[in-house]
Amino acid sequence: MTSSALAGNIIHFARYLRAKGLDIDPRTGMDLLTSAHILGLEDGRDVKSGFRSLVVTRPDQVPVFDAAFDLFFGSGSIARPSVEVKTDRLVQSYLPLLVRAGRVDGEQTESSTEQMGASEVERLGTRDFGELTPEEIAEVRRMISRMVWKPAEAASRRWVADSKGRRPDMRRTLRNSVGPRGELLEMEFRSRKPRRRPLVVLADVSGSMEKYVEMLLYFAHSAPARMGRVETFVFSTRLTRITHELRRRDPAQALRLVADRVHDWSGGTRIGAALETYNRLWSRRVARGGPIGMIISDGWDRGDPNHLGREMARFSRSVYRTIWLNPLAGRRGYAPETRGLRAVLPFVDDFLPAARLVDLAGVIRLLESIPSRPGQSSARSSTRGAIAS
Repeated sequence: MTSSALAGNIIHFARYLRAKGLDIDPRTGMDLLTSAHILGLEDGRDVKSGFRSLVVTRPDQVPVFDAAFDLFFGSGSIARPSVEVKTDRLVQSYLPLLVRAGRVDGEQTESSTEQMGASEVERLGTRDFGELTPEEIAEVRRMISRMVWKPAEAASRRWVADSKGRRPDMRRTLRNSVGPRGELLEMEFRSRKPRRRPLVVLADVSGSMEKYVEMLLYFAHSAPARMGRVETFVFSTRLTRITHELRRRDPAQALRLVADRVHDWSGGTRIGAALETYNRLWSRRVARGGPIGMIISDGWDRGDPNHLGREMARFSRSVYRTIWLNPLAGRRGYAPETRGLRAVLPFVDDFLPAARLVDLAGVIRLLESIPSRPGQSSARSSTRGAIAS
């Protein structure tokens, strides 16, 4: 299969999925093609898993995706293109959210991604955070901080003048449209002012998350610059608010402050108790404006699953959309079978992996598209969540 043939097949695959009802935007085809080159094309199972993590956001979409993948690519390997993609193009297409020539401290600099070269970018992009060397950790941290993304905007309650708006602005029309002879001139219009949805993050810092939590907190540290208002909490046996600490510009300093403040780091896990504390003490204070709720945890919980389910239901009602990031979800053969996850999944909109840079790219793509996904916040009566295994 030639490079152009592979690209064409993937584009048609994306269009087919869109026709079948999956949420596919114009950039999905490039993301899928990039994923195919990064993951390698010999093992169709790896490619299928990678594609699924990019396009599937609800359990009922899994059979549709699987049937479409087998239809387009078969169940075996995907042939490698006979013409390799140029190195510089691969660097530019790998995680389009990475800064290729970002700004650091206000000055234009060459991205470390470009300095490394394509092969190193590919390798780090698909490496599990828990397997990184100290040198690789430092580089991946820089790559996370330089990811470029812009979350989609939602309409606020505030109205502003807008020549392309659909609602007439009678006050401005009457004030501005009466000419010197009393003739009516031009109708004025208005629309709701766009705003970025707030983000509420609850991150598990218990012992089972130790290999992943630092990198995911780096990701949370970068979110306020993109999302606007972000509230961040961590929990193990109790809930701790770390919003103020993460406001420090230097992520390393911010995480040192977090470590000093959190006294139950790497302890046991009581997700239900943490959610209860948030719902009782913090929800009304920080969940204004229809925020996106993001929970980062592997789902291991020592508490009562019924209690966890009740508190998760309450949490989901206080946010516009609930995203659960699980570092284990991208592993081959993984299924969310712990008691805790079975209790929370009925109230989760998106269940996604979060163990690699390419996983974080999928999370960012979701955040960029949320307001354009109709009906998600009002249809939580059925179980949802993307299983990315």
